Amino acid sequence: MVSTSQNLKNQSKQSVLSAGDLRRVHHIALNVKDMQASRYFYGTILGLHELTGEEVPETLVKLVAEGKVANFITPDGTILDLFGAPDLNPPDPDPEKNFTRAYHLAFDIAPELFDGAVEVLKQNQITIAHGPVSRPTGRGVYFYDPDGFMVEIRCDPE
Repeated sequence: MVSTSQNLKNQSKQSVLSAGDLRRVHHIALNVKDMQASRYFYGTILGLHELTGEEVPETLVKLVAEGKVANFITPDGTILDLFGAPDLNPPDPDPEKNFTRAYHLAFDIAPELFDGAVEVLKQNQITIAHGPVSRPTGRGVYFYDPDGFMVEIRCDPE
């Protein structure tokens, strides 16, 4: 049996992303049960600007038009994506007990570093949920953290 310290030594020999490669949080995606209530909450109560018309990313125009997605921008410029999931129920009705509606956390990386980041994930045997994917808004790869929370690394188009 390999010890934890031996695993850490082995991991330190593998390639990793450098501090500063990830530039910022790109967006936060939340699953929401009631899209209208969530739009009211984030847009009216919290006063976040809802993206409309040409502000909506091209890849989401159809879903926004169908009412399945809504996009807001936070004061610091982070995008908050709401994905309608009407059949969604919390693991526990008490939000203090293991409750989340988060879908994934997305980090931005320079386009020229994207393929290297995917290689780092593979070398470290990180399970890739899907991707890399290419869209008009850029490229992304989705994977899980040790607790099973989905993380994305994405870049703008080159």
